Amino acid sequence: MYDIVIIGAGPAGLTASIYARRAGKSVLLLEKENFGGQITQSPKVENYPAFCEISGTELADKMLDQATNLGADVELDEVTGIQKTDKGFTVKGERADYDCKAVILSTGSKHRTLGLDNEQELVGNGISYCAVCDGAFYAGQTVAVIGGGNSALQDAVLLSERCKKVIIVQNLSFLTGEEVLQKKLKSRDNVTIIVDNIANKLIGTEALTALEIKNTITGEITTLTVDGVFVAIGQKPENEPFKSNVDVNNYGYIVADETCVTKDKGIFVAGDCRTKGIRQITTATADGATAALAACRYIDSL
Repeated sequence: MYDIVIIGAGPAGLTASIYARRAGKSVLLLEKENFGGQITQSPKVENYPAFCEISGTELADKMLDQATNLGADVELDEVTGIQKTDKGFTVKGERADYDCKAVILSTGSKHRTLGLDNEQELVGNGISYCAVCDGAFYAGQTVAVIGGGNSALQDAVLLSERCKKVIIVQNLSFLTGEEVLQKKLKSRDNVTIIVDNIANKLIGTEALTALEIKNTITGEITTLTVDGVFVAIGQKPENEPFKSNVDVNNYGYIVADETCVTKDKGIFVAGDCRTKGIRQITTATADGATAALAACRYIDSL
């Protein structure tokens, strides 16, 4: 039996494993896809302390090396559920079951994608899901923002301060973001708002060169010459297997505050999968430390 099983090996889970091992707890880190999570899709990270510039993959590798060097066990397995037992919990995976005294959920969330051909191939080469992370790379260039909600408009505001031109593409006939953001964008000469259109095709092989959009009413096709496309149509937390164990809000995020404690004693949460205002690498690692220390205190109290 492990002291702690951590589900999800992004920055939150990796940090949690480091803190838990340093506290002398036995740790199993479970990951269903790739260690490092979303950051491995970022070719260049410039907002993580101590590194002026580092690739997401390299940063994830360093975190993983630190965790395993401290003695954390790691397994590739997709978790299908958590069962409460007399001794703690059984984490049920597709390959095996794992017994533990406490669980940390750090499953993260995924950006909703456009679902277009070549989209994944162009990530980091014209396609981005984070203006805060990647906006600086497009200074003085022309970009499109897909979406009309608060996240999209906030991205557009940020990009309009750096880019030569920002084109907002919204599938509805109106923007849904806050009025104050709309007014700010409409007052800027370098911002164009296109409604009743969807992203239809990404043009470019090694790098994005243009975006094809389609009018949802007339069917008219328009090609926009852009250097980058920022997709801001929401995120989807990966919490489905745990809805019977913890509270989730209407968007599927696990309900927990900065303490990273859930309603179920012994289950903790860290990173992008919980309710929070800012989802960045640094806030994920902060959650990982908080959740690990909370789990350690819980185990010590048993």
